[in-house]
Amino acid sequence: MPKKRGNLQNKSELLAVRSFLGAVGALPLETSMKFGKSLGKFIGSRFPKLQKTARRNLEIAFPEMPGVEKERIIRGTFESLGRHLGFVAHFRKFQHEDIRHLVEVEGREHFDRARETGKGILFFTGHFGSWEVFNLLPPAFGFGMNILVRRIDNPLVESFVDNFRTRFGSVTLDKTKSARTMFRVLENGELLGILADLNVQEREGIFVDFFGVPASTTTSIAKLALKTGAVVLPAFAVWDEAKRKYVVHLEPPVEYQAADNSDANVRELTQKITAVVERYVRKYPEQWLWIHKRWNTRPKGEKLLY
Repeated sequence: MPKKRGNLQNKSELLAVRSFLGAVGALPLETSMKFGKSLGKFIGSRFPKLQKTARRNLEIAFPEMPGVEKERIIRGTFESLGRHLGFVAHFRKFQHEDIRHLVEVEGREHFDRARETGKGILFFTGHFGSWEVFNLLPPAFGFGMNILVRRIDNPLVESFVDNFRTRFGSVTLDKTKSARTMFRVLENGELLGILADLNVQEREGIFVDFFGVPASTTTSIAKLALKTGAVVLPAFAVWDEAKRKYVVHLEPPVEYQAADNSDANVRELTQKITAVVERYVRKYPEQWLWIHKRWNTRPKGEKLLY
């Protein structure tokens, strides 16, 4: 049972978050992102446990990779997180035209074709580049958006962050309380976004291969798709250094046969989704969340990896 939080603690944390994001957001956007990148590198150097987790993950995913390359990726991970923070700090100031100018979309035709089907669209993404931009991107182009989130334990900070996410009209859905709502929005032909790359408890997921190692992965995307017939679209926001902007890659929909939520069907679709995530991790390794214990939950009888 989570430890009860005191009001003073909640208020103190809110003040810290507001002050920090306010200070970073007061800088010009490019300066904010450069500062965030430097801050991310600094934080990485001061938290050896996070570095240890990242190194272990890289050992699991790329056992033959030279150590110097692993260290480069770890540095890139912290820099990417910091850049993302500098970008998010400006969310409250962005207008629709800012997002359309600052974020490039590749593969828009896949979204347009999905819209033509009249079905719900189930976007899945991962912790790449600036994943929070999906709260603002569809509304900036005139489309409503529903985002599945894990609520922050501090209700004051949660409310503050939620205002960032929903300022263009997106709706955030609590992952622990919104099963019926998720089905409804897809059946109504709406858009729903879900992160697909985090470790989940065994009761919440299914084991599929990720870099050739069983990883407990959410089944929510597959179950929603199989139940509603929604179009499953991969969408990843990654930083393009040459263009100096985030580029959102929309891919063709993940193909699947309309079927029931049998274990076999859920596993097959979840594996396909995870394979797409893995492809992006391999292509942009320095922009993925290596500090998360992705393989933490293990099949029964198998030893822990951390």
